[in-house]
Amino acid sequence: MEQTQKFSAIVHKEDDWYISWCPDIDIASQGKTVEEAVANLKEAVELYLEDEDVSVPQTTSFITTFEVFHTIISNPVSA
Repeated sequence: MEQTQKFSAIVHKEDDWYISWCPDIDIASQGKTVEEAVANLKEAVELYLEDEDVSVPQTTSFITTFEVFHTIISNPVSA
C-alpha cells in the first residue's frame, strides 16, 4: 500500500551549504541551494521510509515566527 504524507523541513545556511532538517523524524541533509537541500532531504526521507519497521508519527510540526523587544547595551571602550 502506498500513501502520501507531509513532513516539515527547516533549512538554514552554514558556510557554503544549506542544511535541511525534518524535525518530524529527525533526518537531515544538505545542498548547495535551498532547492537542492530540500530535494536531498526528500530523498533521504523516502529511503528512511523504505524500512518496514519504521514508525512514522501522525503529527506534523509547523514553524512560526515571533518578535521580541530588547534593549541593546553597548559597552564603551575605555582608552
